[in-house]
Amino acid sequence: MGVTIRNISVALVLVALAATAPSAGSASGRQAGHATRTYATPSTRPLRTSLDDPFTLTGPERAAGFVKVRAAGATYVRLIVPWNLIAPNTPPAGFDAADPTSPGYSWAWLDSTIESAKQAGLTPILDIARAPSWALATSHGKRINTPKATSLGQFAKALALHYDGKQGVPAVQIYQVWNEPNLSQDLSPVNAAAYRGMVNAVAASVHAVSRSNLVVAGGLDPFGNKGKGWYSVSPLTYMRSLLCLSKGAHPHRTCSGQVHFDVWSHHPYTFNGPFGHARRANDVSLGDLPKMHTLLQAAIKLHRVVPTHPVQFWVTEFSWDTKPPRRHAAPVGLAARWTAEALYQMWRSGVSLVTWFGLMDKGGTSPYQSGLFFHAKSLANARAKPVRTAFRFPFVAYLGRGGVSVWGRDATSNKRVVAIQRRHGTHGHWQTVARVRSNGAGIFQAKLKLAATNKDWLRATAAGSGASLAFSLTQPSPKLRYGPWGN
Repeated sequence: MGVTIRNISVALVLVALAATAPSAGSASGRQAGHATRTYATPSTRPLRTSLDDPFTLTGPERAAGFVKVRAAGATYVRLIVPWNLIAPNTPPAGFDAADPTSPGYSWAWLDSTIESAKQAGLTPILDIARAPSWALATSHGKRINTPKATSLGQFAKALALHYDGKQGVPAVQIYQVWNEPNLSQDLSPVNAAAYRGMVNAVAASVHAVSRSNLVVAGGLDPFGNKGKGWYSVSPLTYMRSLLCLSKGAHPHRTCSGQVHFDVWSHHPYTFNGPFGHARRANDVSLGDLPKMHTLLQAAIKLHRVVPTHPVQFWVTEFSWDTKPPRRHAAPVGLAARWTAEALYQMWRSGVSLVTWFGLMDKGGTSPYQSGLFFHAKSLANARAKPVRTAFRFPFVAYLGRGGVSVWGRDATSNKRVVAIQRRHGTHGHWQTVARVRSNGAGIFQAKLKLAATNKDWLRATAAGSGASLAFSLTQPSPKLRYGPWGN
């Protein structure tokens, strides 16, 4: 995330907070005297989830934090790899930057962090960032905030060798190249050609260690801006320059450069709800992800991307701050609904992995208040937000002609029989009205032949998952506008 109103009804917040989790078997198996229908879900892309918290997951509670991340349904964790803290401040005589055993390298902190993540059942995504001063490039005789591609490639080689599974430390196979390279606070000057060289250097190194390794490129800031002392280039503009593609519905090649990566990622922060579009044509919020996915597919078709695996589309950072604690953020009940809808929107836009930013709110006046848990003095005492349930077991339902369309992901991400339950209004008993078999990725979706009104609420229950949050068939006003960071 670049460091850079209306309240919903109290009823919506209270209902979301009060959602309980009885087992699917406790509900009625009959609907109006007829047998409950069971729907099947065909094979689909998965929706894996991940978490990124550079505070809680790097401090003394990181082991407990990783356990909570896994319990929230995530199977991946994004970890920033501070190159400048692992490499020596001044390379000693004989230092070999591509050799992880070379004197001067310090891996202990990262080793223990990855070990804790692995013990919790999480797959690490290592995001290389922050070059040491001696590895920075120069322009017109002055050092700039862009690493030398050769030096970056050497460090990537050392990193991949250190975590190749043969050195007595856990194996790692996913390597991301920088955070938000279209933002001058992370890479300056912003230059897509320079970033192309960085990605290719990392890919050459980590793929040389193992062809099974994945290289993640992109991770773009969603908005083009010219701030005081900083700026960012709109993500689609930056992406076209990186991939050598023209504008238009049918892009063509504009240069000979190719980029070697296996995953393209983005950070689609959104100001106006889970289906909202960015105001500017080349910015990319949640509602604009299909445009980015289409551009990625065009690049693959035109051989602008050189992968070692089928190219995937990921979100490596996303969240909403909540009220409480943040004064102008989305009320916590609405944020929970939006979380489930955002996961649905990303999945249907071609995304197969989503990383949430924040395990626990930072507290105080910190700008980081997007956690799955409210701030507490210790993680053990932290209270979960409804957002945590929506992240773990996302479920949405939309009223349409002739029935209700439902989608969700079972919290276990396995094949399950998911019971869909209905309640009339904000009170009353839940009744099972349908069952949907999730596929091997835990995804379930169906168009239910169900007579329902916008006064109804639906939820999903499944063995091993409990219950999703109750989801109202009355959609919130499209005029609601809350920024992702409480602005």
